[in-house]
Amino acid sequence: MRIPGVRRIRRILRNPRVQDWLLALVVALPGLYGLPASFILRIDSPAVRADALAMILGALALLARRTRPLLVALVTVVLDIASALFTPFSVAEPASLVAFYTLGRYTSARLAWLTALATAVAEGVAMWATRGSANQVGNGIMLLLAVGVGHFFRLRYELRERRESHAAENAVRAERRRIARELHDVVAHHISVINVLVGAGRTTMATDPARAQEVLVTAERTAREAMSEMRELLHVLRAEDDKEPEDHSGVGAAEVATLVEQARTAGLPAALMIEGEPAPLPAAVDHAVYRIVQESLTNTRKHAPGARASVRLAYEEEAVVVEILDDGTNWTPGGRDATGAGYGLSGMAERVALCGGQLQTGRRTHGGFRVHARMPVPGRAARPAPTPERRPSVDQRAARG
Repeated sequence: MRIPGVRRIRRILRNPRVQDWLLALVVALPGLYGLPASFILRIDSPAVRADALAMILGALALLARRTRPLLVALVTVVLDIASALFTPFSVAEPASLVAFYTLGRYTSARLAWLTALATAVAEGVAMWATRGSANQVGNGIMLLLAVGVGHFFRLRYELRERRESHAAENAVRAERRRIARELHDVVAHHISVINVLVGAGRTTMATDPARAQEVLVTAERTAREAMSEMRELLHVLRAEDDKEPEDHSGVGAAEVATLVEQARTAGLPAALMIEGEPAPLPAAVDHAVYRIVQESLTNTRKHAPGARASVRLAYEEEAVVVEILDDGTNWTPGGRDATGAGYGLSGMAERVALCGGQLQTGRRTHGGFRVHARMPVPGRAARPAPTPERRPSVDQRAARG
């Protein structure tokens, strides 16, 4: 059970001005006690009163330590020297240590170290001139240590700032890559289909108007699907929550059959084969399966005109495997990833890597191209493994016909 007002108290204590006032009060406490006590107890000692007064004035100077660190440090040094002139022993005042810590924390290292060294020399000279001995060496060392501690915390803060800045930059770059990958997957696939369909409609317009109209209707439907996916993607990108957009994409392994059907409609002979018993997949894996098939079929249409393609989706005990093969011979080495900024095969590799899987791509021995991805599916091994079966889908039978 939380005590009422605790959060408000913590918020107040995090205020730098409040912290400075509390610090000044702590530093001034010995002086606030010693100065009145010297009068109440009738202690006629200039040393006690001078030391107490120096503590109080030094504590008040600390209120400006964040805005005027050098000035505050010099004021505390003057008070140190003045106090030392009235006392038989010399000890660095707490206000001086705090002031020089602040100097090392908020100013340049060169200024802080030079000020500390100059202060040590000045105090030594002052004590030599007044007492004939430079017993301020210890005080100078303590001031240098205070500067060193302040500088250490400054370096640690700057390092943390750089790490956070780099992390933010990396997050921005990763988000840009993800957006580019999503846009590439959506736009490249649908535009390539529309391009093929419109070309087919143009060539058949004069000889087979009915067929041309059917093809153009399919192109129109594909354009609407592209717009729908674009709106959905933009909606996800505008969302203010921290959920992964892939979790809300609405496409996955269940829509692979639709992709194959679209490819066939666009003139690419394609077959789909499912092995094992389909089962729910993690959202990221499910979405990756869909995008890998989508990008592979798009690449086949673009880089291997006239080729035939086959899609194999296998549900294993601990993983899901998706493999796309084509028999194209008119492709050039590297052409499969030469789609603009290279979000084709590289985008697939990123998706598979994020799912903890492996991706293999390359030319087949007897011609064509192969894309093979295997992604682990946690929890599937705990269920009874279904007997793998190979059953050609309707798409496969139609493609063979």
